[in-house]
Amino acid sequence: MVREAMKVVVGADHGGFRLKEKISLFLRSKGYEVTDLGARHENPSDDYPDFARAVAESVRAGEAARGIIICGSGVGASIAASKFPGVRAAVCHDSYSAHQGVEHDDMNVLCLGERVVGEELAKEIVALFLEARFSAGERHVRRLEKIRRIEEEIMEADVL
Repeated sequence: MVREAMKVVVGADHGGFRLKEKISLFLRSKGYEVTDLGARHENPSDDYPDFARAVAESVRAGEAARGIIICGSGVGASIAASKFPGVRAAVCHDSYSAHQGVEHDDMNVLCLGERVVGEELAKEIVALFLEARFSAGERHVRRLEKIRRIEEEIMEADVL
């Protein structure tokens, strides 16, 4: 039985551009459907929030199952992407966090730092992130519901 390829969106600023290119090729070689949301070339004046926004909006809209954002450290991208309700972005520079973040926290956007991890570790982290599935355990569902309520309360407060 052939399974449908998971749709993955990727984005990076100049600090993550080279690793994004390598990860995109890696994912395509593994059969993932990859959409590159930029940067298209290495430009020192670009800004990570622009690419984090593009990836977060795509995942939030259901255009892709998962997203990957790469900047210099991964930190700025995770901060920016996590501002979007329903987007659970996190920096992962180790194998355990990459799959545990999905299994327990339903993480849907992985953030990496090109200046922090090498190419081979990045590939391992990405593979574990994409292969992992949310456990749907009672305590994990309960915790996600609390997060959803926080997002909802903040959005309501901002409207008032």
